[in-house]
Amino acid sequence: MGQILAIDQGTTSTRAILFDGDMRPAASAQEEFAQHFPSPGWVEHDPADLWATTAATARAAIERGGDGAAGIAAIGITNQRETTLVWDSATGRPIHNAIVWQDRRTADACAGLREAGHADAIRDRTGLLIDPYFSATKLAWLLEHVEGARAAAAAGRLAFGTVDTWLIWNLTGGRVHATDATNAARTMLYDIRKGRWSATICELFGIPMAMLPEVRDCAADFGVTRADLFGREIPILGVAGDQQAATIGQACFSPGMVKSTYGTGCFALMNTGAEAVTSRNRLLTTIAYQFDGVPSYALEGSIFIAGAVVQWLRDGLKVIRAASETQALAEAADPAQEVYFVPAFTGLGAPYWDAGARGAIFGLTRGTGPAEIARAALEAVGYQTRDLTEAMAADVAAAGGGLGGAVLRVDGGMSASDWAMQFLADILGAPVDRPAVLETTALGAAWLAGMRAGVYPGRDEFAARWAAERRFEPAMDEGVRAARYAGWKDAVRRTMTDG
Repeated sequence: MGQILAIDQGTTSTRAILFDGDMRPAASAQEEFAQHFPSPGWVEHDPADLWATTAATARAAIERGGDGAAGIAAIGITNQRETTLVWDSATGRPIHNAIVWQDRRTADACAGLREAGHADAIRDRTGLLIDPYFSATKLAWLLEHVEGARAAAAAGRLAFGTVDTWLIWNLTGGRVHATDATNAARTMLYDIRKGRWSATICELFGIPMAMLPEVRDCAADFGVTRADLFGREIPILGVAGDQQAATIGQACFSPGMVKSTYGTGCFALMNTGAEAVTSRNRLLTTIAYQFDGVPSYALEGSIFIAGAVVQWLRDGLKVIRAASETQALAEAADPAQEVYFVPAFTGLGAPYWDAGARGAIFGLTRGTGPAEIARAALEAVGYQTRDLTEAMAADVAAAGGGLGGAVLRVDGGMSASDWAMQFLADILGAPVDRPAVLETTALGAAWLAGMRAGVYPGRDEFAARWAAERRFEPAMDEGVRAARYAGWKDAVRRTMTDG
């Protein structure tokens, strides 16, 4: 039994990847599922879709792997973070759709918390800024707006979980209600320094602590699957939120190392080791991973819209039929057109944190067409990444540290675009490394489970195996780089609610 099944439950699709004993992808399956937008700025998922696509893709990957469930030593789970679910702990029936991390319905509640002076206490304990992005206000909204929910929660009949917890609950037939430290750290309810749920913050939000899952290490025993799911019980031995799983998959185990993942959103993490660095630039302090009860911390910058802007070009504007077409369009764009696309569809993330900002395109002329808009969409990802890396560098310098290596490790769907990655290197003025294994998020989850199961190597050997498929070196003139970035900063300022 040398194979590991990685479940990667994302924002728009669920994937299952079977890794062989050498940590190479051997089989996979993927299914998209519906996105629900009940009101402007609201985003929901049907919990049944999250579970059904997980079970279906896992079965398909196992079947395609050839050896069946008998060859699988363990399961690792990685997931979209912050997305919030509540279900009846007796029946397993959700009380409402999942409220997705992108959802902004609690923006007014967050503003009220800031005005009431709670920002410092919440940041000091959780490392997070008060924002609708995180789970706490979503959970409070469910308790307030779903009929009977508050009374049921007070009576101990409801269970809360992020997506990992929901999947573990269903995989184990309701026997395990648990999460890992990286997912707990994204709820805005977890004290990342003390390593436990914060009673003070739970009281502030009116959340009964009995609803909350047990918090475990990233590589730990999360129970075994129901035998009827895959033909035999399989242990679940690794769990990490998607961005932390990608950090692990990129082998960013040394302080100062940085990775950036380009999926629906864009997320950059810098490992800060044993020190939980408090950001002066509106970044988040979070847990990168936790082994043997000891957390390693990270600074994180979150961009809400990255790959989602390409989906919008396809599904909203209908100027492309497939995401892959954006590279050819960008290459064909008129270089004289200075178009800036600020994709603040659901507000601006780090380092701005403006929930009221909305998307805008600047610099349009009669000569602007699909090619120029597609190029601006890809460039926006590079500009936003520079926003994050500059903020990280300033924070670490203020804390008395250094950046470590100046190379950025990238992964995720958009990292496959040579054009986008070359522009990223150009606008950063720094090398960008794309790994040989692009599925770093799933690889991180697989390694956690495989290492725990004893079939994969430890951290040092795993890190030594990491290899780049290609390095992108900056080629843009410094004067051009500075001018282009200044234009971006001006465009962002114009979209902000206080701009």
